[in-house]
Amino acid sequence: MSIERDPVCAMEATNSKITSTYQGKMYYFCSECCKISFELNPEKYLAKIKK
Repeated sequence: MSIERDPVCAMEATNSKITSTYQGKMYYFCSECCKISFELNPEKYLAKIKK
């Protein structure tokens, strides 16, 4: 099993039930706050991951 990281704050969120799907990929979040931030501007957070 891989470790899933919250794309907003980078905390481990592997077992989180808070998720969002963007462009066919599911992302896991540590809190609703991080999920909302991601959904408002997913490209901002994904750009950090891709670097």
